[in-house]
Amino acid sequence: MFDLDQLRRSKWHLDARPVRTLDGAREFIESVGFCQMYPLKTPVLAPTFIGAWVGSEERLPTWQHAYSDPRAQEATELMVRLLRERAAYEANLFDDNNGLLVAGSVFPYFYALVGERNPKQAPVAGARSEYSQLVCDAFEIIRRDGPISKQKLLEAVGGGTSAAALDKSLGELWSRLRITRVDYKPGEGAVWDVLYRWSPDAVREGISLSVAEALSALLSKYLDCVVAADLQELEAFFGNFVPRSRIKEAINTLLAARELSFIHVGNRSLIQITPEKEPPAPFVSRHPERAKR
Repeated sequence: MFDLDQLRRSKWHLDARPVRTLDGAREFIESVGFCQMYPLKTPVLAPTFIGAWVGSEERLPTWQHAYSDPRAQEATELMVRLLRERAAYEANLFDDNNGLLVAGSVFPYFYALVGERNPKQAPVAGARSEYSQLVCDAFEIIRRDGPISKQKLLEAVGGGTSAAALDKSLGELWSRLRITRVDYKPGEGAVWDVLYRWSPDAVREGISLSVAEALSALLSKYLDCVVAADLQELEAFFGNFVPRSRIKEAINTLLAARELSFIHVGNRSLIQITPEKEPPAPFVSRHPERAKR
């Protein structure tokens, strides 16, 4: 019997097999491809890093309550170690305070979808620009002085800028993958750097990929992660950073190429990666004595 929930629980380490070591965390993020740090207020079908660390989905903290939960603090320390060695990246695609963790091998595909094609070109403020002056100033300081902590960045910006205003500006740069969090220092906060300097190979690879190629690869990785999903679940995840028309187009292309197929689970029709065909069993004669003649 196809037990979808059990397959997911096993793959997402929610079956009392917590991920507590750096090697285990590397293996987990590479296996799932991407995961939320904490459960989202509006859930999407995806694993969470805190769930894998705990080994369960029961009573997991959201980011709003993470500061008072020792489990969240220890899970964050492990996550930061992944960021430091570039085994994982954070992407601000769902919630400003709940980054999406992306495996290093998968990150260029995300960059191809949402990153800048000319990342070294600084954002410019103006009447027709999507960027404020504070966003541009923050980018220039990070480019000039990074990696730089949030506290030092706030001091460098000056002008009575509030921490909340700086957070908003950092969130805008982060959502376009112009900058990324690369470390965390108690007392100074997150440490930021421009992405093209922190991980030039991943950025170059992302720039070389087409949107269609990247989306197809991510759809396949997502389905490998969740085992199977319906169209609404796929759109709920990818619709945060890709137009839904593109999602449907990519799914239809993969279905037509038979790389994806439908599977019925209960009364639901779900999409999965097409299973590989098993090779035919070798022929065994019912009369072995004849085969010897």
